[in-house]
Amino acid sequence: MMDYNKTAADILQQVGGAPNVGAVSHCSTRLRFNLVDDGKADLEALKRIPGVLGAVQAGQTQIVIGNEVVEVYGALLRLPGVGVGAATAAQAGERKKRAHPGRVFVDFLVAVFQPLVPAIAGAGILKSMLMLLTVLGWMDPKGDAYAILIAIPNAVFYFLPLMVAVTTATKLGTDKLVALAAVSVLILPSLTTLVASEAGVRLFGVTLTNVNYSTQVFPAILCVLFLSVMQRFWTKFSPKPIRIFFVPMMSLLITVPVTLFVLGPLGFQAGTAFTAGIVWLYAKLGWVATALLAMLLPFLISVGMHKALLPPTINQITTTGQEMLYNPASLAHNISEAGSSFGVAIRTKSPVLRTTAISAGISALFGITEPALYGVTLQNKRALLSVLSGCFAGGAYLGLTHVASFAAVGPGLASMSMFLDPSNPMNLVNACIGAVIAFAVAMVVSLTLWKDSASATLIVEHDPAATPDQHTVTAVSPTSGIALPLTEVNDPVFSGGVLGAGLAIVPQSGEFHAPISGTVAMVFDSHHAIGLTTDDGVELLIHVGLDTVRLNGEHFTAHVTKGDRVEAGQLLLTADLPAIAAAGYDITTPIVVTNSTNHEVTPIAPAGHVAVGAPLFGIAVEVKESVNVVS
Repeated sequence: MMDYNKTAADILQQVGGAPNVGAVSHCSTRLRFNLVDDGKADLEALKRIPGVLGAVQAGQTQIVIGNEVVEVYGALLRLPGVGVGAATAAQAGERKKRAHPGRVFVDFLVAVFQPLVPAIAGAGILKSMLMLLTVLGWMDPKGDAYAILIAIPNAVFYFLPLMVAVTTATKLGTDKLVALAAVSVLILPSLTTLVASEAGVRLFGVTLTNVNYSTQVFPAILCVLFLSVMQRFWTKFSPKPIRIFFVPMMSLLITVPVTLFVLGPLGFQAGTAFTAGIVWLYAKLGWVATALLAMLLPFLISVGMHKALLPPTINQITTTGQEMLYNPASLAHNISEAGSSFGVAIRTKSPVLRTTAISAGISALFGITEPALYGVTLQNKRALLSVLSGCFAGGAYLGLTHVASFAAVGPGLASMSMFLDPSNPMNLVNACIGAVIAFAVAMVVSLTLWKDSASATLIVEHDPAATPDQHTVTAVSPTSGIALPLTEVNDPVFSGGVLGAGLAIVPQSGEFHAPISGTVAMVFDSHHAIGLTTDDGVELLIHVGLDTVRLNGEHFTAHVTKGDRVEAGQLLLTADLPAIAAAGYDITTPIVVTNSTNHEVTPIAPAGHVAVGAPLFGIAVEVKESVNVVS
């Protein structure tokens, strides 16, 4: 089990400490840091932390945790100086100066729209479920029960400008309640009724534009942006004794009219332009747009850039009631990840990869694709090709049949009601057919293309550089983590090659598997190390952690005994890595050929992340008549 407190503390250290954290949030699988100085984040060190699946910088410093991100986020907020996210204004300003304008823009959009997703997704699915109940005849659409329940999602969308005001004010560091007060004027019933009347409303001889701001997002953003400028201005010039009321009074007095006459209509036109742009793109490219976007999503998601597609998606759903590009493309991609993962699970001979692929495939079926992306498909080009095939086929069908979505939520089995359209029952049917096509194509291509040499259990192959009486056996990684040369191991016995040649891994998983087939020659009493001997006479040592013999077996569990016959990929031992690290021990794990003086060892894995079962290094051995060589 992951030690959330330890993981959170290690992450905070590697992003530059609490003073470097301007703000931190999380999505379904990632921690998202807005850092004062992105250069202080050590991405490679972050990737080596137990429990961290990956780390990237794309507008934000994003750390991939997986399904336990909520627990790690909670532990992070409990650390001193993090909960408030209070980098000074000067620091924030300095960061903004250094940042690329594009990154600043994306960072702003993500900070404003990401927190809205749970409420919008929940409301959208609830609304679609209620519509389904009426279609099935299980609820009267004119009854009191329906009227009360449908008010829940309707209220979420009606008051969306107020939620946007809060998230924007939070991002800008502006008073959230004053921001709510300013934006609430836009949807005040008495004013909207007056503006909509035939006489209209005039101020200083100018007629107020009749705009329905409920469900709108961009007018609220512009309003709060202007409000933040006003608050800073009046704070600077206001006498301190009257600042508590004078600053908000003057800020509201100027911001609200400017918003009603200028910024509100401008934001409304911007939202309309966003929607028109998507409609134009869809009209020009049709099904090709959906298919191409679906194929781009694996790469966009891997760096977090898919979040930039949230604003137009949310705006289109809240203003037009439906969305026909991003969500259908996401459905094709999510289900393709599942199909590819299940195909890998069927074809692979590695029990570890099979378990990983099944778990990742199930998550993808329900709309969470990061486990599949980072654990299976992005690491193996054959798996990635199968995903892209499913994306194209499923996306093309969804585009050709004009499938529309009616909720802003990650598409998956549990949220298929988001495609329910009472006026067009075939919309949901076509969405399901498109999902089946994406799954089937991805799975068939995965089954066809997959070869275990991509993440081998044991590879015995001819080496063109070897002499005619030699062949090369490939040892695979016993666990997932960060590969590094032995020279970087903080132990002179290993770094000096005293015990033999090989590689080391900073593990991210507490499970350690046989890197090669053979016989268990040694299991230490402390269970921290295991020795294997192959039929070719290769002697291999897996040493979990440095100086961990002093733990006397605590935090280690051996699953084999001396003399056991094991196959590559078989589980040898498990270790509680967070507990070992908390006890002050380095978890770096050397894998060495102890009789490498008799065998040439050639590293295969480059420095960096390596998946369990991936080729680690080759071992040249003499050919024996009894050995079958598989090329």
